[in-house]
Amino acid sequence: MELKWVSGKTINGLYTKTDNATEMDPNKGKIGALWQAFDEAIPVDYKNGERVYGVYFNYESDHMGKFTVLAGFDGASIPPNVKLEQVTIPEAKYLVFSHKGEMPQIAIDAWTEVWNYFSHDKAEHQRLYSTDFEYYPNGNEIEVHIAVK
Repeated sequence: MELKWVSGKTINGLYTKTDNATEMDPNKGKIGALWQAFDEAIPVDYKNGERVYGVYFNYESDHMGKFTVLAGFDGASIPPNVKLEQVTIPEAKYLVFSHKGEMPQIAIDAWTEVWNYFSHDKAEHQRLYSTDFEYYPNGNEIEVHIAVK
């Protein structure tokens, strides 16, 4: 894990509102279907530098409350028949948890590391629950950015 100052960035994508309790139930979780819809609707141009992001924002409270998730990308080539929402990742200090390997296991491993880190009373950094995001440099790598004080 590494502490980084990240510049702001606008992301276009599809979103849903959910909570962690819903996501723990394989029959009710919304995030998997969100990513599937995004993958089917948006042709991300990796060769020309476009990248994929998962943005978590509009937190009602902490890890127990509802939040909004946007599956998106930083590109401008939006298909004409697709209505995308836009969110701006704010410039801020983020604690970054990186993993390489096979999807979806690397996402599971990264978020498990996040939850384990912030569940300890002696964690050096305090989570803000403002805007967090996943950045996918490629299909086998994830960087989970958690906003901290």
